This record gives sequence, structure tokens and C-alpha cells, in this order.
Amino acid sequence: MKTVLVTGATAGIGRMTALYLAQQGHHVIATGRKVAELAALKREAGPLKLDTLSLDVTSEPSIAAAVRAVADLTGGRGLDVLVNNAGFGVLGPTSEISDAEMRRQYDTNVFGLMAVTRAFIPSMRDRGQGRIINVSSIGGRITLPYFGVYNSTKYAVESLSDALRYELRPFGIDVVLIEPGVIRTNFEATAVQGLQAMTASPYAAALAKYDQMSKSADRLAANPIVIAKAIQRAVTARRPSARYVAPRWNAGLFWFRALTPTRVWDWSMRRMSFLTSKGLKLDSSRREVVVGSAAHDAAA
Repeated sequence: MKTVLVTGATAGIGRMTALYLAQQGHHVIATGRKVAELAALKREAGPLKLDTLSLDVTSEPSIAAAVRAVADLTGGRGLDVLVNNAGFGVLGPTSEISDAEMRRQYDTNVFGLMAVTRAFIPSMRDRGQGRIINVSSIGGRITLPYFGVYNSTKYAVESLSDALRYELRPFGIDVVLIEPGVIRTNFEATAVQGLQAMTASPYAAALAKYDQMSKSADRLAANPIVIAKAIQRAVTARRPSARYVAPRWNAGLFWFRALTPTRVWDWSMRRMSFLTSKGLKLDSSRREVVVGSAAHDAAA
């Protein structure tokens, strides 16, 4: 059995993964920023071998303290597996999301992931074995309207993971990507909070409709246990795959996207997200004037 550290283990996928891996007999070190939630997780784990550590992936001192604590918990051996799960998203039209919100997502989803990874690589490299599992998203390979900033962080995670997989394999370290689809967690509730601040946005009418649609679509979301089981496969596989898509049927989306002409795909994305003149409640008479003026200028 492995010693596995899971970041972002206080809720959603991370919490489910920590409990499930512990149930499978692994020594789990569950980490997160919310001390009260970590304590509740420890109580729920009961006699299972699950330790908790406070860890803020955006704080260098916090990461350094976690590395020292892991050394103590493992008798100096270090981790077998690091699961980089901590992350969040704030949705909205890409042009409307503030610089501060954009940086906040990158600080956690990209820079935080890399800071934690760099901190635990040396002990794995010295030992000549280890495994890094990065939780990405199907949105790391397919961009959706209103998810532009969040998706871009996951595209970064995909690329960084590919590079790390090449560079760390000679040292006996595997790097694996987990690509969840729509999962029933508090992610969506957190993500759409940003939409409520955009009532004065040119996209306001479309966003209101999209918010209602996303709440209805939540019925189709998969249980986080699906991701926990995919991570378990990545933890225990002798030769892990580079990517695990979960639920597995989501892999069909990549084929569908590859086979669909861009113009058709774009049309379907705009329709789904109410990015039409009707959905945006654009003034059609004003649009005709603008188009007519543009045509006149072109003719001139």
C-alpha cells in the first residue's frame, strides 16, 4: 500500500478521494486550508490510516511546513504518491473577469500545483520512484463559453503535466492526469457566484439563462466516487496511463470535437450558452445600423 498526499481534501473530489484511498488500505495524508473540515474528515475516517495537515498551496511557508510534516509522518521516507487536486473556478465571459480573479485562479490551479509538486519531487527523485497525479478536467482539452479562464488553467496543467512526464520518467517518477467531466460537487455553486456580479454586463441576459440551465443540468452530474476510483487506478497501476477520463464515456466528447467542423462546433457552443442576438437581447435596429455602416465603409 502507498503513502498518498491529497491536496484540496476538505470537500468534493478531494474529500471523497482521501476517504476512498484510506478505505483501500493506503496511508492517506489529507490536506487543505479549512482546519475544521479537516478535523471532521479525520473523525469520519475513524480507524482508517488517514492523517490531516493544514496546507495552503499558494503559501511557500505552508508548503515547506507540510514537507517537514510528511517527513515526520513517514519516518523520513516521503511520499509514494502526490495527488494535486486543489483548485477552483470562477465563471463568466472571459473579457469580463477581473485581473484579480484571473490571477487568483492561476495562483491556485497552476502556480500552487507546481509549487507543491516541486517541493515533493526531490525526495521521490532521491528514492528513484514516485508518482504525481494531477487533477485536470475535460475542460483542459475542450474550451467552453464562460469557462475560458478556468479552462485555460487546466490547459496549462495538461501541458505542464506532459512536460513533467517526459522529464521525470528517467528518475522513476510517473506523472498522470485525471480528467473529470461534470461531477456533483460544490464546484458549480462556487463558480457561478461570479455571474451574480455581472448584472450590468452586456452578457447579463444570457448569463441569467445559462445559470438556470446549469442548475438543471446538475442532475446529470456524476458522483465524485467515479473520480476517486479513477485516482485509485492511477495510484496502483504498475504502468499508469498518461490520462484517465472519468466518467469514461466523456472520452467520446474528444472524438466528437475532433470530427466536428469548427464553424459547426462554434455555432452549437453559442446556442448552448445563449450567445445569440436573442439570448443577449441585442438591439436589432442598432445592429443593422452598425452592419450597414460597416458595409458602407468597406465599399468606400
